[in-house]
Amino acid sequence: MAYRTTGAGYAEIAAHYRQLIDDGELSPGDDLPSVAAIREHFGVSAKTVSRALQVLKNEGLVGSRGSLGTAVTSRPRVAPASGDARVQRTQRGGPNYSPGETSTGHEAMLRSCVDPLICQLLDIEPHDEIVIRRRVFRQDGVPTVIGVECIHPRALSVVPDLLKQGPRGPVHWLIEYKEATGRSTHGSPERRGARLASRDELEMLEVPLPDSDVAVPVLVTYVVYHDEEGPLEVMEDVHAPGLWHEAR
Repeated sequence: MAYRTTGAGYAEIAAHYRQLIDDGELSPGDDLPSVAAIREHFGVSAKTVSRALQVLKNEGLVGSRGSLGTAVTSRPRVAPASGDARVQRTQRGGPNYSPGETSTGHEAMLRSCVDPLICQLLDIEPHDEIVIRRRVFRQDGVPTVIGVECIHPRALSVVPDLLKQGPRGPVHWLIEYKEATGRSTHGSPERRGARLASRDELEMLEVPLPDSDVAVPVLVTYVVYHDEEGPLEVMEDVHAPGLWHEAR
């Protein structure tokens, strides 16, 4: 792994290790290099290293192990990487899943779209068919996020196995689309908002409910991906109640 040796700043050093943690190259329990090793690799003072480590500690990413050094911490109530961050991570060659993360309940379907917002974002007419892919992400077995992909039907001619049931593999379909067409795809800024969860969503997230209807707010984030011909996908994440979402 290449390191700068010409005097990086503490924020740059913190960003370097934050990226390694986000990409899963450093997992909970893994040790960071010693202060002396970081000093040597980055060509900085011990004070600069200490400031960088303090930033990571304040963010809850690492913790002190006393004389044993500094290690990556587990963050059970922090939501995993969003769909957009996951796509960016795989585009950098990183893993599709964070350490300890799995997914279940994979579904793929062709459905008539009646959601006005999705129709507007995909630039389609109401009742046009779209591809919907859905799964539940789990951290150490516990449901954290429902990942929903609403995909423009023109993508099927390039990536026909979008309707494949179950996991498609480690490479996101947008990467396959770019390789097949030569067209770059670009994501919009991530939008975030709260709404009431449907009973179906709460069941998928394994939230215990009484027999009567109850109102449970959830955080929803979405990103719209485009290529030069128009919108391709609306990627939506529905976060389980009680999780913090970290924006990068």
